[in-house]
Amino acid sequence: MDFVKYGIIGCGSAWSFHSVGSKNNPKMKFVSAFDVDEKRVNRAAKRLKMTPFTNLKDFLNSDIDAVLIMVPHFLHEEMVIAAAKAGKHVLCEKPMATTLEGCDQMITATKNAGVKFMIAENHRFLPAHQYIYNAVQNGLIGDVFLVRAYEGVNEISGLMKGGFWKGHPIKAGGGTLMDMGAHKFATMNWILNDEPESANAWLTKQCTNLDEKAEDNALMHLKYRKGAIAEVVVSFSVISPPTNTLEIYGTEGSIIENHEWDNPVKIFSSHESMGANRGAWYVPIDIEHGPFPKYYEISARIEDDYFTNCILEDKEPEFTPEHAKDAIASVLLGYLSAKLGRTANYNELMEIYRNKGTKTILLDLEKFVQCNCCP
Repeated sequence: MDFVKYGIIGCGSAWSFHSVGSKNNPKMKFVSAFDVDEKRVNRAAKRLKMTPFTNLKDFLNSDIDAVLIMVPHFLHEEMVIAAAKAGKHVLCEKPMATTLEGCDQMITATKNAGVKFMIAENHRFLPAHQYIYNAVQNGLIGDVFLVRAYEGVNEISGLMKGGFWKGHPIKAGGGTLMDMGAHKFATMNWILNDEPESANAWLTKQCTNLDEKAEDNALMHLKYRKGAIAEVVVSFSVISPPTNTLEIYGTEGSIIENHEWDNPVKIFSSHESMGANRGAWYVPIDIEHGPFPKYYEISARIEDDYFTNCILEDKEPEFTPEHAKDAIASVLLGYLSAKLGRTANYNELMEIYRNKGTKTILLDLEKFVQCNCCP
């Protein structure tokens, strides 16, 4: 087997990043496309000479080895399970699912089917984040005690659309905290090799006054098990190009990252391995990067190639479904805090998981969002 034959599920905006990132990869052949929108699937299929489908069963019976799933959040579980039962390897966009139970069902289905399964968490494969991970794990900034993470995009049009899934507590699993918090926690938990112990979240509506929608802005404070504290800020309403920033402070140095910089990382370290750069700000210039949309294309290319190699080499992805599930648990911990109106701890989340189900955290979530733009 020299290449993997892929089918895509969903031909929306996420596909644009994957298609650009993977267009020159000889190990990936996109042969089939499924979407419920006939015009959209025909347009996407024509561009890459794929066979279009509007019937999922027929699509899954086509000559494909794996699927790339890029549909609204509430459809992830259904599509992953269907693909697994059809014997297809599965690469699915984030967030993994909107509940921990949904994550469990996806894990069970793919394991029972014996197929490879990975969440397309592109931030885990961004070269800038790989550099930061290596720096932290190699002790270049000592013991981490403080982290600040931010992501801002503009999703106002979708949030202002009544009946649309974006920002809906059930269909999207919440607002900006679920949508972008999944990125933040998959990355932070990995870099810190740790998980949150407790959290306090504040949810607001700054641009939409639709009763059905959850937050378009969120701020969350966390305490990690090993002692680090963190702040996560995510926004759907910024008037600027999409970007991300990350700050990590340790006992021997600091790291600052900004995706809008051509050279996205700078590090100040007192570690002896820094040599002539010890005790001064150092900017690595060999990190592959580019401001939006380039870093999305780069990370999608690396991520998709990695998963393809896992299939070809019959190895399990290092970024496991359990890691992706942990990121969803971190998001739900924030939502639990907002509903309780106080700090929530991980044990409380696990009790709900065992006894009530974590979907109960999302029910009526919109009622616990402060609306700053309402009359």
